[in-house]
Amino acid sequence: MSELPLVWSDALAIGIPEIDRQHRYLVESIAEARRTLPEQPPPELVEQLTRDLLAYAIYHFETEEILMQRHAYGDAERHRQQHRDFSARVIALRDELRAGRPVSRAELLDFLGDWLRHHIMHTDRGLGEFLREKDGP
Repeated sequence: MSELPLVWSDALAIGIPEIDRQHRYLVESIAEARRTLPEQPPPELVEQLTRDLLAYAIYHFETEEILMQRHAYGDAERHRQQHRDFSARVIALRDELRAGRPVSRAELLDFLGDWLRHHIMHTDRGLGEFLREKDGP
């Protein structure tokens, strides 16, 4: 079972305003889906949600990856691989859905929230610390 639902707070901020705005949008999108999705959402609704979130996640990943490249971030390859793994998992989830396997609201939202929480609190926190040091005094 998942941890508590992901809710935006200052504890999730990594100190890079552009990234924090994008994280907040993703967290709030998942929270909105948690409030509005029925327990057994119709497949087309799950597909739409995953399509929209994946499109925004890819935009967000590009933002992070440009910053990593621009500042020669040493952990960039591992970070990029996490982005690719997330995208692949969302695509696999959609493929399963198209093949007829129902995806429950809890399965979808727990996966998205847990992944985003872990990625922000661990991987992105390291990137934020690195970028703040680069821009520091």
